[in-house]
Amino acid sequence: MTVLVTGGAGFIGSHVLVELIEAGYQPVVVDNLCNSQQTAIARAEQIAGKPIPFHQVDIRDKAGLGRVFDQYPVSQVIHFAGLKAVGESSQIPLSYYDNNIAGTLVLLDVMQAHGVWDLVFSSSATVYSPEATVPLTESSPLGAINPYGRTKLMLEQVLADVAASDSRWRFWLLRYFNPIGAHPSGLIGEDPNGIPNNLVPYVAKVATGALPVLPVFGDDYPTPDGTGVRDYIHVVDLARGHLQALRHMASGCRAVNLGTGKGYSVMDVVKAYRAVSGQPIPVDIKPRRAGDQATCYADPSAAKALIDWSAEYSLDDMIAHSWHWASKNPNGYRTND
Repeated sequence: MTVLVTGGAGFIGSHVLVELIEAGYQPVVVDNLCNSQQTAIARAEQIAGKPIPFHQVDIRDKAGLGRVFDQYPVSQVIHFAGLKAVGESSQIPLSYYDNNIAGTLVLLDVMQAHGVWDLVFSSSATVYSPEATVPLTESSPLGAINPYGRTKLMLEQVLADVAASDSRWRFWLLRYFNPIGAHPSGLIGEDPNGIPNNLVPYVAKVATGALPVLPVFGDDYPTPDGTGVRDYIHVVDLARGHLQALRHMASGCRAVNLGTGKGYSVMDVVKAYRAVSGQPIPVDIKPRRAGDQATCYADPSAAKALIDWSAEYSLDDMIAHSWHWASKNPNGYRTND
């Protein structure tokens, strides 16, 4: 069975490629490489032991995307392609709405023209209202507070409307919490452009000496140690969630949280990283950032009930695999290639 993976050269996408091949699927990748490296696909091929067709195509390119569908017997789509930095989205919102929303509309149009009706959508916990109480369930109040989150929330509504219009469509909306870690092999992992936006890649840069100190935004939250608490999920567990979604496609449009159901603080992560890496990882406490919540974690019970999925890796596993990747690849995919 051939699965088109948009954005398949990215952090999560590359891990999904490995899981797909190991489960007997044939992935085909389209990615414009605006925030990813083709080396990730080559590394995924190395892990999985099978070639992965790749086409450098922007999903807004209807003709180019159509040619990929013409060339392969695509039966299902996993859709990652899009811009993803929360802070950047407030600076260049037009780019986010164009890439994420317009691109997805083109993808849906091409899928419909080729009779492909199954799509697993990369959504986000940012669709939830910051006023929602934890643990977050799929019925918690929605209310994204930045352009990135709004693109995800708007696309969830688009997909729900499309599914309601034609019973052939089958959509899963996978609401990720905080993906971290790397493949246990150390061959693929997170390789952000420039200064990382997310905690663990930033910690890794400090641990490898690429950055001098970790800024910690707020140590006066009502949490056990005063720092923000989040639901960190191993990227391999997350990748396996996509595989389970493909296996449990059903008519309509359904949302499901992919998280562990446990919250860890910023300092929990730092301490775990210090223990694994043996590096001091100095921190610089700064004021809280506007919009940051004290605590955010999932109720993952719907994922178990609907797609028979639950997270397996521990925080220690996530940190150990992150450090294995970072220490082997201090310059990301530009190392030893």
